[in-house]
Amino acid sequence: FHVPSLEELAGVLQKGLKENFADVQVSVVDCPDLTQEPFNFPAKGICGKPRIADVGGVPYLIPIVQKEKVYDLNTVAKDIELPGAFILGAGAVSSKVLGINAEFIPIVQTKSEKKPAVNGSYIAQINPADKGCLLEKYSSKYTDCEFGLLANLYASEGQPGKVIEVKANGRTGELNFVSCLRQTLEKHYGEKPVGMGGTFIIQKGKAKIHIMPPEFSACPLNTDEDVNNWLKFFEMKAPLICQPVIVSRDPGFDLRVEHTHCFSHHGEGGHYHQDTSPDSVQYLGYFQPAELLFRIDRPQETHLVGRD
Repeated sequence: FHVPSLEELAGVLQKGLKENFADVQVSVVDCPDLTQEPFNFPAKGICGKPRIADVGGVPYLIPIVQKEKVYDLNTVAKDIELPGAFILGAGAVSSKVLGINAEFIPIVQTKSEKKPAVNGSYIAQINPADKGCLLEKYSSKYTDCEFGLLANLYASEGQPGKVIEVKANGRTGELNFVSCLRQTLEKHYGEKPVGMGGTFIIQKGKAKIHIMPPEFSACPLNTDEDVNNWLKFFEMKAPLICQPVIVSRDPGFDLRVEHTHCFSHHGEGGHYHQDTSPDSVQYLGYFQPAELLFRIDRPQETHLVGRD
């Protein structure tokens, strides 16, 4: 990855976000203690050897699922040469473990020689009782660190340090918050790919979120329309705590260039698409540029369906 200085990045993002939000303030700050509310993460920060891993991919889910694709976050940490890494991001659960399909919101301090893993992840699934959202803490039911099919992960040593703070209120443009960040980077850095990860809170307003159904589709999902008809969409309310993984452009590794999952403390969560209350929405985020990119188990046969 091309790794700009935090100051430079803050300036670039300030300018780009201004085109899409009424009120924007981007600055370099000390990372807040992420073990505190509302995050309650198992690590204090997002700094130290930051890197991004794109594992598996949408082609393992659609058109037809390949259930045998199962991964482990502790193994991923070793694969990216950072055992004990603190990992945030977006992925799918291991249907081998859960017996169903669901959205995975990974928040894991992976195991090191000295300490066992601390799994603070969430699962968002369709509630069989009322077809609403059922958000559960992963560790309340399972003891492993597995996931399935695909994940976009931001990993670091989980240390405190300087980060980019982004405050953006009142959306005036069409782009969602994450797309706006990514396209700003792509526009400015062009051919040089810039990766970024971290966490942001939708502090006010509502958002369009999807959750995959518990059963994989029996008939092939061949178009975006097929996928959208299969997914279940909800409007969820703030505060939502989101984990974005962003790559400004794909340098030819069949990457998913943006992917964001979110959770809350009021039982809602899933895959973030867009806020639905542009006038009142408030975003507050903390980001770090990644130094390295790892592409793990890239699908041989690929397509561009179901990537948004």
